[in-house]
Amino acid sequence: MKRRAFITLLGGAAAAWPLAARAEQQPTIPVVGFLNGSSAWEYAYVVGAFRQGLKETGYVEGQNVAIEYRWAEGHYERLPTLVADLLSRHVTVIAANGPAAVAAKAATSSIPIVFAIGADPVKFGLVASMNRPGGNVTGVALLSVELGPKKLQMLHELIPTVRTVGLLVNSTNPNAETQSRDLQVAAQDLGLQLHVLHANSESDFDKAFAAMAQLRVRALVIGTDGFLNSRSEQLATLSMRHAMPAIFQLREFVTAGGLMSYGTSLTDAYRLAGVYAGRILKGEKPADLPVQQAVKLELIINLKTAKTLGLEVPPTLLGRADEVIE
Repeated sequence: MKRRAFITLLGGAAAAWPLAARAEQQPTIPVVGFLNGSSAWEYAYVVGAFRQGLKETGYVEGQNVAIEYRWAEGHYERLPTLVADLLSRHVTVIAANGPAAVAAKAATSSIPIVFAIGADPVKFGLVASMNRPGGNVTGVALLSVELGPKKLQMLHELIPTVRTVGLLVNSTNPNAETQSRDLQVAAQDLGLQLHVLHANSESDFDKAFAAMAQLRVRALVIGTDGFLNSRSEQLATLSMRHAMPAIFQLREFVTAGGLMSYGTSLTDAYRLAGVYAGRILKGEKPADLPVQQAVKLELIINLKTAKTLGLEVPPTLLGRADEVIE
């Protein structure tokens, strides 16, 4: 090699070394994949709670952690593709709700997964046990599906003269069968006739309410499901349009004009999930983090809606309410 060429090459390499060193010194921030079966606009408050949980462990989005959001918009068949996209982006941990967590677990056994699920995560095959999850998955279990019979009991307490009630479920959700079975038993215990109706997309809502009219359903329990959660305002509007007393699990249903809601606080559950995601980012293993139980329950009643429906809320039920909208 000629001396001049060698000097040029050496000079170029020497100039490149500081750049390479600086690049190595600049740490890349971890990326959290946030995967949800519902829609972004309905779950904005839940995202805020998740960020709060991350913040409690020292992580702030845009500063020392990035979050990649993926929403299935109620179309659970999209979840495998959304998971694959997150994995291609080399996320450090995935935070997911029930059906999304199942899809994530099927796609990876190495990337940590933190779930927030309204069902038994052991029965869903997500973890080996609550205390010792094992594998790459842990998270927060909400009292949700288990509350179906209690919702029916509250509805019956409010309208004791009604003998025919409905349950609206998304049949594509794995917990739909459990919800239907549990409420059938509860309805029999109360001497009620229960009709199970399905709504897997927005186009099914009008059909379901038309079927309720034909079946003479006079009160409705709306089942636990991410898609139904994402349409809580629409369901509130439809229940009022059809003069249907209904109970759901989300506060947003009641603030939009629905009659009652009873369920675990989603903000509390997702804050806890954010804390777990932060702890995993710090180096803890999912297998060593017991599944947490979110137990903060809220009963919310819309008195204005009750009056519009011609219902008088019993003092015993009113006294148990955590919030009353007037």
